[in-house]
Order: sequence, then C-alpha cells, then structure tokens
Amino acid sequence: MSAAATAFVPVQTRSERPSSTSVDDFAQVTGLEFEWKFAPLATFKHLTTDALDGSPTAFTYSESAGTSVNWIDRTDALVGSAGIPEDRASANAWSSFEKAIHVLVSGEDSAELVLRRDRFDGAARAAHVIIEAAANSKGVVILEQSGAANLSENVEIVVGDNAQLTVVTVQEWDDSAIHLSSHFAKVGRDASLKHVIVSLGGNVVRVNPAIHLVERGASIDSLGLYFADAGQYFEQRPYIDHVAADTRSRVNYKGALQGKGAHTVWVGDVLIGPHADGTDSYEQNRNLVLSEGTRADSIPNLEIETGNIVGAGHASSTGRFDDEQLFYLQSRGISEEEARRLVVRGFLAEIIQQIGSPALEERLSAAVEAELVAAEGVRG
Repeated sequence: MSAAATAFVPVQTRSERPSSTSVDDFAQVTGLEFEWKFAPLATFKHLTTDALDGSPTAFTYSESAGTSVNWIDRTDALVGSAGIPEDRASANAWSSFEKAIHVLVSGEDSAELVLRRDRFDGAARAAHVIIEAAANSKGVVILEQSGAANLSENVEIVVGDNAQLTVVTVQEWDDSAIHLSSHFAKVGRDASLKHVIVSLGGNVVRVNPAIHLVERGASIDSLGLYFADAGQYFEQRPYIDHVAADTRSRVNYKGALQGKGAHTVWVGDVLIGPHADGTDSYEQNRNLVLSEGTRADSIPNLEIETGNIVGAGHASSTGRFDDEQLFYLQSRGISEEEARRLVVRGFLAEIIQQIGSPALEERLSAAVEAELVAAEGVRG
C-alpha cells in the first residue's frame, strides 16, 4: 500500500496514536476524529486552536508532613516524565504553559495534601501539574477545582517503586466552565496508584487519563464518579497500558444522568502488551438514567497481545431505575422520592467509599445528595 493510501487509514487503537509536545504536530480538530466525535466541539474548539494564557495561576493548599508543593520551570527534567500529549488540545496546553505545579509525596505515613484551584477566570488558559510519589512513599493528593474556568491542562503522575499513591481530581466548576484535562501516569515496580475522577460541575468537562504500568508488579485502581445535569457534557477516556509482566488493573466508573440534554461519554481502553505476561485486568462502566432526554455513550475496548495472562474482561451497562428495588422500598413505607435517592446513593457509594479520605468521602456524599434533591425539584 502506498504512503498516500496509508495516510487515510484511521488509527485503530489508542496505542497507535501519534504523540508530541508541539501543537503544530497535530492537525486541526474537525470533530470527525473518534477521540472528538461525541464532544460539543463548538463549545471548546478555541482551546485547540487559539493561543492560551500559560502564566501561573494562584492556588491554595493544605499539606501534612511528608508532602510539599512548588512551582517548577517547564524545562525541568520532570516535565514529560510520565507521558506526552496524544491530541491537539493537550498539545496546545503543553506548548503554552510557563511553569508547572510540582506536588511531591515523600513520607511513608499516608500523608494527605489538598490543592484547591478556584482562581481561574474566563480567559482561555493552559496549566500543568506534576504529582510525584517518591520510592516507598505513601499518600493521598486531592485536586479540588471550582469556580469559573476556560482551561486546557495536563497532569503528570509519577509513582516510584513500592510507593502507594491516591490521586483524586474533583470537578465542581460553575455551570459555564470548560475543562479539558489529560492525565499521564507512570507506575513503578511493585507500586500502586488509585486514580479517581469525580465530575459534578461544569458545562463541558473532559478528563482523559493514560496510565502506564511500566514495571513488574505495578497496579492501578482507576475509579470514576459523575452526575450530569441538564445540558452538561462529561467525558472520561481511561487508557490502561500494561507494559510489564505481573501487572494488575481494575477500572470502575459509575455515573448518573438527570435532565434534558445531559450527556456522558466513557471510552475505556485496556492494552495488554506483548511482554505483559501474568496480567490481571478488568474494566467496567455503569450508567443510571434518571429522566428522559439524556444520553450515555459507553465503549469498552480490550486489546491483548500475549496469551499468558491471569485474566481480562470488560463490561458496560446503561439503564433506568430497577422497578423491583423501588417497589420493595416503597412497600416498606418509604416514599418514592426517598426510595429513588436511596437507590442512587447506593449505586454511587461504591466509588465514594473507595477514595480513602474520610473528609472527602463525607463531602462528596453530601454533594451527591444535593444533586438528587435538585433533580427532584426539576421533576416536580
């Protein structure tokens, strides 16, 4: 086949996508590409084409012993150590940022650090965050995001050998906010990463994590929770790349949709490479539809390049309330409204309870409850 002919063959798998830190190496986004075809491109195309303000934006944080936060230059050796962009929006942000926020977890006593970003404005901005867990360290890093935003960013996560790291990113933006975020993670030997995405606010929120298990014994728990209201668009595209042998992954995303025009997209890709003997992997996505006029797209993909694995599988489902569950609860004297809340709370609690930060778990449970109360107001 000629080079001219192959130029028109679309990329079939996530692992074959081109990557570059320069926006000029990516074609203009048209919306026909698989990675963009579901998204409301007109809403955020400027983040893929226009110049972005990459100057540092103020943030606040609370830390404990064994953690630190600093600004580092874009020329620092850490930049690019976990991965590089696979799409034009990510590359535009990478080409634009001036300094990166560097979060270091170095203690061995399960330190927790909360970094709050709520000082963005309506300007189109770029940002870069690097979260590093030193070898043998243990900790939880929570990125809390709220307020206004018009943001494209990259988040790198480097997990050293034998480290145990939890990274939680919480999107509670204002209703008009636009947030495109690409995450890149590299997990070392006998290390574990718990990566949690929580999307509750914003107009368009797209989080695209790529997790690379590069050393023997590396493990990832990739979790997601989202509640889309009328007019909101939430998208998650987790990619788990089993590079080394004896690696493990569990992917579990759950979402609820309520209100006309609520739209969620989940595309899960798992690649078990040719040297990843002994891999143990499973991914699933579950969606609960609470009203008419919503849409949930869910696409699990699994690519296996070695036959010597422990196990691999995937599942996806989208459905409405279980009438039998509602009937059972109502037969016990519980009102229909409270029964619906109980079902949804139970559905999403599986994800919340795995985060590992009691304070955040409590706050997110309250946030889900507020979403349900608001949903009842819409139905009423």
